[in-house]
Amino acid sequence: MSRNQTLFEAACKHIPGGVNSPVRAFGSVGGTPPFIQRGEGAWVWDADGKRYIDYVGSWGPLILGHAHPQVIEAVQRAAANGLSFGAPTAAEVDLADLLCEMLPALDQVRLVSSGTEATMTAIRLARGFTGRDKLIKFEGCYHGHADSLLVKAGSGLLTFGNPSSAGVPAAVAADTIVLPYNDVAALEAAFAEHAGKISAIIVEPVAGNMNLIKPSPAFIKAMRTLTENDGSLLIYDEVMTGFRVGLHCAQGLHGITPDLVTLGKVVGGGMPLAAFGGRADVMAKLAPLGPVYQAGTLSGNPVAVAAGIATLQLIRQPGFFENLTAKTSQLVDGLQAAANAAGETFCAQSVGGMFGVYFSKNTPQSFSEVMAADKARFNAFFHALLDEGVYLAPSAFEAGFVSAAHSNDDLQYTFAAAKSAFSRLT
Repeated sequence: MSRNQTLFEAACKHIPGGVNSPVRAFGSVGGTPPFIQRGEGAWVWDADGKRYIDYVGSWGPLILGHAHPQVIEAVQRAAANGLSFGAPTAAEVDLADLLCEMLPALDQVRLVSSGTEATMTAIRLARGFTGRDKLIKFEGCYHGHADSLLVKAGSGLLTFGNPSSAGVPAAVAADTIVLPYNDVAALEAAFAEHAGKISAIIVEPVAGNMNLIKPSPAFIKAMRTLTENDGSLLIYDEVMTGFRVGLHCAQGLHGITPDLVTLGKVVGGGMPLAAFGGRADVMAKLAPLGPVYQAGTLSGNPVAVAAGIATLQLIRQPGFFENLTAKTSQLVDGLQAAANAAGETFCAQSVGGMFGVYFSKNTPQSFSEVMAADKARFNAFFHALLDEGVYLAPSAFEAGFVSAAHSNDDLQYTFAAAKSAFSRLT
């Protein structure tokens, strides 16, 4: 028996499902998940010593690749001074200054420990600022596991086929209005029906939790115009896209200034750290200045902050995102070419360092179109690639990630593996 199998069976004894986050269990694709022992650059090694090119990247944070020397050095230096203080540190100020400098939408920002904390608090803040209860989200968009957001959410909920979660009272989700992604008419109708009652729209500005779905320009414009006219807030949930699709995030690509922004993943450099921020008048409602409460013992953890600062400083280097975008585009073009050569019904696309692959004739534009793709075909492809030493996200409903550490040789290895995998499918 493999070491991975032994570890998984042992994990199932005391950890529900054997994992500490559901999609890691391979429940959608089947099989035993590899237990990762170490990572370096674009590669990871499992408990059996097998090496994989990693396109998961800890689900997005590792934009520089695994164990980047400058990030590791920053973490070690910070850890030597203490792991946590529960008190302000100068590094928190430095990171807040850096984030507000990089994103014009941020007048002020607060650090938290997870993307779920960031989105949960941003919504509470929007409701506290506007005095309104209703919230608009979109099918297939995942904004963390707060109760009110587990309504037709993406990510692991799609993987396991659940439109919502048990344990969420109907009353909690009653004020969450769920609309189709990229559907301008539905959005306009919702604002007409609930005029003056909507606190905010929260949106993945490039969806990554129902696979990668790009927003249309008309959809982006409608969200901004409707919220401004109604006195609602626009929350860009950039936990995944933040500093992953561009130096100024998705909002920079879209030419949009949202009212609130949530950030995670890349901003922590692989450590547990997230943030939310936005307009000064909105942030002024937050305790201790205002009546909207939020707190966290480990918020602004000094070791996580050190990793975040080191990562953000490195991605600000000239040409970083141009190179990352070109590399990711090269990946999806190569996968598409391999599929075409095999006669496979397949398409792929990318934004910045994110990419999506779909076993469908056309690139999906919505939740329903993603759900119509051939999931069984993806599962077979996933395992064929895994056998070849290429590690994609173990779900047809997750975006993939390229890092600065992925080399041209890594891409060529991936293309050869994909050619072999597609031949096995046919």
